[in-house]
Amino acid sequence: MEIKYDENGLVPAIIQDAKTKTVLMLGYMNEEAYLKTNTTKKVTFYSRSKQRLWTKGEESGNFLNLVAIKNDCDNDSLLVTVNPVGPTCHTGTDNCWGEDNKQTFGFLTELEQTIADRKANQDNDDSYVASLFRKGINKIAQKVGEEAVEVVIEAKDDNDDLFLNESADLLFHYLILLKAKGFGLNDIEQVLLDRKK
Repeated sequence: MEIKYDENGLVPAIIQDAKTKTVLMLGYMNEEAYLKTNTTKKVTFYSRSKQRLWTKGEESGNFLNLVAIKNDCDNDSLLVTVNPVGPTCHTGTDNCWGEDNKQTFGFLTELEQTIADRKANQDNDDSYVASLFRKGINKIAQKVGEEAVEVVIEAKDDNDDLFLNESADLLFHYLILLKAKGFGLNDIEQVLLDRKK
């Protein structure tokens, strides 16, 4: 891999969790740190303050286990994907911006949070989701069944708009059912990952 080191012999290395895609930290590597990282599979930096190589976790045990290294389009910065062991930041947080390193699914994670809020506030008479939680698990499961049948019916026709709308209804009600059972998309993802061969 061609790497353009700066005038100090360093290249910025952006560290990203391979699973969650959360950016964990930014460090710098010189050629020796890059080679050691590839050899040991533990991310190693060049510490500008200590003026020496520094393997993340050498004191704390919170190693960054290497998954892959990619070069950017100009060959002057690295994206290092890792499986972190413990928190990454020296302050004890998951990353150096104080954010939790959790798997998210974009808008679906926001939707899950809204559903959780409706479950917690079931007395909201204006909320359809809250009304389903008030009616209980049988009603929620029934709605998932109804929406699944509608998806099957629309799949056999040629109206893509109706098929996509019914699919969205099914996914929405399924997320409600998952929350009613105390689960979420992360739990389903884990089952699928466990099945991966």
